[in-house]
Amino acid sequence: MMGAPLNRLMAVMAVLTAVSAAQQAATSSSASASGSSASSSTATCSLEDGKELYVRYNAIPASKERIVNGKPFTPGGSPMTLFTETKLGFGNSTIPVGAYSLYAIPGKDHWTLVVNKNVTAGSAYDERQDLARGPMETAQVSDPGSTLDIAFAHVGPRCTLRIYFGKSASFADFMEK
Repeated sequence: MMGAPLNRLMAVMAVLTAVSAAQQAATSSSASASGSSASSSTATCSLEDGKELYVRYNAIPASKERIVNGKPFTPGGSPMTLFTETKLGFGNSTIPVGAYSLYAIPGKDHWTLVVNKNVTAGSAYDERQDLARGPMETAQVSDPGSTLDIAFAHVGPRCTLRIYFGKSASFADFMEK
């Protein structure tokens, strides 16, 4: 009776491990090739039922990378990666359990967060693979950080993704479904 859920969980964990290894390999080769000092970091949000979502990203120095309005931000040349152990709501979309690429697209007054189905290491951003897209609240911070920093704030069934880069702070909510 427990076989099917356990098998499904094992399959999801295998996919997450493979994607994580591929992203790590791409990050290492990208950082080595560009001479970048990016280091891989992870932000985690633990929900009340014990399930987690986390984002893996390159913690690049803010002085080494320029943000271009309207263009997907790929820290250290790689998208951020979202892993979720539970179904999530983002905007009007539902995000199933799995691994996804995350792109923040800066704008003059606000940023847009994109959840993309393509997690193939080294592939270019393809808007046709977008699963969800939503606006991010954006503000300026008085004390700019020296590196990209991503964190989660957790309240009830909500995890608020917080992206800090230079003088910008952007926020987006994921809701457990």
